[in-house]
Amino acid sequence: MIRRLYRLWPDPGLLARLWLLTAAQAVLQGLLLGLLVPILDAVVRPTPDIATATPWLVLGALGAVVYAVLAVLITPVGFKAAGVLAVQLRTRLMRHVSTLPLGWFTAEHKARLARAVTADVGDAAHMAVTVAGPAITSTVLPATIVIVTLVVDWRMAVALCAVGVLAYWTLQRAARIAEIVEVELERATAEVAGRAIELGQAQPILRAAGYADGTPRMHAALVEHRETYRDGMRRARRPFFVYTGVIAGGFVAVLALAADLILREQVSVVEAIALLVLAARFLEPLGNLIDLIGALRAMTNKISRIEDMLATSALPMPAGATGRIDRADVEFSHVTFTYPGSGTPALRDVSLRCLAGTTTALVGPSGSGKTSVTRLIARFFDVDAGYVRVGGVDVRELDPAVLLEEIAIVFQDVYLFDDTVENNLLLAKPDATRDELDVVARAARLDEVIERLPEGWHSRVGEGGSQLSGGERQRVAIARAMLKRARIVLVDEASSALDPENEAAITQAIGNLTTDPNRTVIVIAHRPATLATADHVVCLEAGRVAETGTPAELRQTGGAFARLTRQYERARHWRIAGQP
Repeated sequence: MIRRLYRLWPDPGLLARLWLLTAAQAVLQGLLLGLLVPILDAVVRPTPDIATATPWLVLGALGAVVYAVLAVLITPVGFKAAGVLAVQLRTRLMRHVSTLPLGWFTAEHKARLARAVTADVGDAAHMAVTVAGPAITSTVLPATIVIVTLVVDWRMAVALCAVGVLAYWTLQRAARIAEIVEVELERATAEVAGRAIELGQAQPILRAAGYADGTPRMHAALVEHRETYRDGMRRARRPFFVYTGVIAGGFVAVLALAADLILREQVSVVEAIALLVLAARFLEPLGNLIDLIGALRAMTNKISRIEDMLATSALPMPAGATGRIDRADVEFSHVTFTYPGSGTPALRDVSLRCLAGTTTALVGPSGSGKTSVTRLIARFFDVDAGYVRVGGVDVRELDPAVLLEEIAIVFQDVYLFDDTVENNLLLAKPDATRDELDVVARAARLDEVIERLPEGWHSRVGEGGSQLSGGERQRVAIARAMLKRARIVLVDEASSALDPENEAAITQAIGNLTTDPNRTVIVIAHRPATLATADHVVCLEAGRVAETGTPAELRQTGGAFARLTRQYERARHWRIAGQP
């Protein structure tokens, strides 16, 4: 565990110093206890020999001063270490995460990342100080005492070693149970946390359904947590009592051995007293280990979760990665792609080309592979076979920062930061002027939203943009894409769930995106108005390219595109008819 902790931090020097000070203090304590033998031998006599005892007393006093100094040093070093180590590990984790494929950031992985950054890292850093330190003392001190005891009487040293080996074996079994219990309890705790977040986020729905005090799933999670905790305590109880019995039995055995040695005049009474003191100080820290074992295993599990995240493969990038894109065309060549964990390919032998400065509409039924195409262009994932080229260069040969600098993404699930509208746009171009902001706001129909907001540009949008509607968030995202002046824009029109006003605004905003002759737009299209602005249409079905061409050409073929268009037109004219 100590080795794993040491390897976890990029600069473990502070941690090493803390542990060295802790180990030195434990060794010094054992040596000071060893001074009892010569001191008692000189003092506990019919006529005390002060001259003989004095050098040992002076040495003991000096040792006590050094011990006190170490204790004073360890406290501030420990406090500093906890904070510095947490910052170091969070920085390392965030730097590594920034190299992972964008497709890694699923809901599950984002939850794991949030928990690792906020809880696991802080707890691991804190425990490295508050738990690892006492654990070092509880192992180094008994080892030092065994060596000191060996100098006084080898038989007592052997007895202490035997007790230590038996205690270690019992502790290992307790540790295995503690690790299993901690993992199960962590899983149950995470489930309760998830249900609690759900309770807070979905209060309007829950109250309307009569579940204001929690859903059945939440109550079940609470019951499971209680039962998991109770079962864990029940399983951990037996090894705890066994270990406590080993320590108590060890002390009885040491007392019996000391009495036997005195009766057989193998040691003096003074030596026996010193040996019993040493034995007591040997067994006390060993006894503390059983109280630390739960925390140690909890720390081990936290370290394992952090290590698993750090072991996630980063986005591959060759040493000679291309640092520029000369043109903005996009090409798929016989691309096959399967999402991690899925056995069915999302794309099968897909070949298509989007020329620079044109607008390409991706159409097709749900699950046909439209979103997969846009994700592969932005290199959320790497293809299984074939090539995705931007500007004639395989995206795997491009520096990821260069690729993303040339791409703006407007997907359905737009995320805005809990900041002002202005600052959310400035993410794309921090030095943008107010005139530039006004221009893109008008083009994206965002100016209408800003006029309605109480503080205009300086209105906060809430967490994730919660203060804005879905259509308003998309307007912000489109304006941000325009401000970035990226040469490739990927858009998911996703206007089916919008009200007519927002739908019309989003359609017009997407149309304004396509007016820039230097911009290549690839849009997942659903509306005829959006398709009308497209230079080229790619129709996908079941992960394959069904047909390509201009909108006018494909309407005449009577193929998949024409069929989808007719279905949409019929759906537009649906009406709810009343009873005659």
